[in-house]
Amino acid sequence: MVDLEIDGSLLTLRFLPPYAESDERDYLAALARVGEHDAPFELLTVFGGGGKLSVAGEREQALWFKATRGHISARCRAVAIVRPGANKKMEETFQKLWPMPLVALEDESAARAFLAGHRGIA
Repeated sequence: MVDLEIDGSLLTLRFLPPYAESDERDYLAALARVGEHDAPFELLTVFGGGGKLSVAGEREQALWFKATRGHISARCRAVAIVRPGANKKMEETFQKLWPMPLVALEDESAARAFLAGHRGIA
């Protein structure tokens, strides 16, 4: 199941069980919406750890990161990635992609608290 929720300045992208055949398409479409979001925002991503992208999907995701880097960097105040097994190495990898404050955590409540500390900061 993929869902993108927009609640004020908080964008929450979820990729969780139950997984469906349309998840890859839905996930890539949700990324496109995030990449088009024009107002300043905080991004929370929540992954269940079981959804996988095809080789083509991985490529499209990589191209999305490259194509939207400037736009996201200019508008996103902070990113919190929630997933099983989140660790410092994962955090450091994503910090190379984006300049804003970013954490990778296993706990959604802690991720929300991190993002709340960056809400409204330009």
